[in-house]
Amino acid sequence: MNPILQRSFRLKNFGLVCFFGVLLIPSCSPKVQQPVDTRPAWLKGESAQRGYYTGVGHSVKDGTNNYVQAAKKSALDDLVSQIKVTVSSTSILSTFEENRSNFKETYEQIIQTSVADELEEFELVGSWEDERNYWVYYRLSVARYREIKEEQKRNAVLLATDFLKKARASEASQDYQQALGFYFQSFRSVEKYLAEAIPVTIDGQEVLLTNEVYASIQKILNTIQLRIEPAELQVNRRVNLKDKPLTVKATFLGANKPASLLPLHAAFDKGAGDVFPEYKTNEGGIATILITKISSRELEQTVAVKVNIDALSGSSSPVYNLVSKTFSIPVTKVLLKVQRPVVYMVAEEKSLGTTRNTNQLSNKLKNLLANNGFEFTNDKSSADLMFEVQADSEKGTVSGSIYITFLTGVIKVSAVREGKEIYATTLDRIKGYGLDYERSSQDAYNKALETLEKERMAELLNTILQ
Repeated sequence: MNPILQRSFRLKNFGLVCFFGVLLIPSCSPKVQQPVDTRPAWLKGESAQRGYYTGVGHSVKDGTNNYVQAAKKSALDDLVSQIKVTVSSTSILSTFEENRSNFKETYEQIIQTSVADELEEFELVGSWEDERNYWVYYRLSVARYREIKEEQKRNAVLLATDFLKKARASEASQDYQQALGFYFQSFRSVEKYLAEAIPVTIDGQEVLLTNEVYASIQKILNTIQLRIEPAELQVNRRVNLKDKPLTVKATFLGANKPASLLPLHAAFDKGAGDVFPEYKTNEGGIATILITKISSRELEQTVAVKVNIDALSGSSSPVYNLVSKTFSIPVTKVLLKVQRPVVYMVAEEKSLGTTRNTNQLSNKLKNLLANNGFEFTNDKSSADLMFEVQADSEKGTVSGSIYITFLTGVIKVSAVREGKEIYATTLDRIKGYGLDYERSSQDAYNKALETLEKERMAELLNTILQ
């Protein structure tokens, strides 16, 4: 072979060897190490433990909160969510037909909240944190939790049964109000167990405890009769209703005896006004209801008086507030036939000392009064109220091309039959602006109308309707 070609061949082979050699030589660059997950197993979704309720809580360490307490609360909420309330098909909850599913859900939420508040003997299993986060892991023995709850339930049932026996004894002696008190005490003792059917033996008879207590309360409520006199009343919105007393008589029908010292509650059932809300009957079972004001424009309104079972029960717990709405409560109502106050109005409105063609202020006042349930008459003798409106504007200064006026108005209200002034107000020197005095005076009147409506009308109505 030609020496030159032979040399060329060797060089090519050497190049190929070098090329493949580079490919075959392992890289000398360092390997990338994967980070080691140091989190505990319970933080990787393996928190469940046989025989335990468990909860994992988390909080961010942002410097604005107690992140340890926040994480603990979160963990306990998670733990409590595993404790379910089961409603027995024969419990009192299952008998409430109206909005039953909604009632059940609300009750379960209340009990779930109480479980969280009363949780005990849970234990800290572990915690873990990084620069920004904090986690905590708690657990509670299922067996120990059930043991605690069963002991609490036994004590509650014993107490409720004792109150139930006392209530029956009071009912047998026709002391119905004391009986109601004992029945409600019995109810309060077991209100956390309304979802359960709890059999107990009383007077040799087996009954379901919560069902029996509820039925006994309703039974006595059904024997209470309330009667209001008069049942219908003609009233004027501005007449002092203290002179028109309403009396309610409460009777226990079963014993044909007055329900003395019975708490009652009064409120407008239709319409609106002021009525003293809380009462207690006297020894004869009678209470006098006091209505002090009627503020609604409706011609027919009703005030309802009912037995105040909240006062009888002495309870305001969330469970009681839920269940109390299901009782049928004795009630009586008075129909108020409301007469609108009749107004006689006189007006004298001037602009710069000259009588105006339209009584703008008094017309606005009439409109506002009509919208609030007043009527008007041209016969003063048939009126309940007389309104006197006087207004006039006077010239002020001229600033450049702007003319300034000042309006002063007076509104007086008198009770016609009593011949006594009951209200007065002044619209004092309300400033108007315009390109001449007439337009400036009109601007002052416009501002006076706004002042009357927005600043004086509420006070006026409140005073004359007392």
